[in-house]
Amino acid sequence: MNLHKILKIVAALLGLAGIIFLVMIISKGDEAIKAAALDGDSAIIDPMAFVTYIIFALTLAFVLFFVVKNLFTNTGSLKSTLIGVGAFAAVLIIAYVFSSGDDAGKYLYNGAPATEGEAHMVGAGLIAFYILIVGAAAAMALAGIKKITK
Repeated sequence: MNLHKILKIVAALLGLAGIIFLVMIISKGDEAIKAAALDGDSAIIDPMAFVTYIIFALTLAFVLFFVVKNLFTNTGSLKSTLIGVGAFAAVLIIAYVFSSGDDAGKYLYNGAPATEGEAHMVGAGLIAFYILIVGAAAAMALAGIKKITK
């Protein structure tokens, strides 16, 4: 049996398990799920979450495997990949340097005021997001200008 057939069987089994657990969740009803959640009981939803975790782990493993395999078999793409990873790391470092944790007490995290470190990381994430948005907009604008001028 080749890998494609094995993966099709695994996908079919996980899909069937997901359908069965979905029917079980729907058959319990909203009120039973809400009441169980208020009591801290997640036994109704746990099997579906478990199937989701398995699918996510398999997907992540296959993506990582094939990306790494492609990087080492096609060394020409390795340079451009490393440049992209380095640029992204540079954006994250720049964002972390420019962020501050001054407004730490303003926000709640799990019901408690956020610490300075948590506020610093949130600020860094927002600044990195803004940098990447501006970069994407600039890249699209330059591509459009280049296309118009040709």
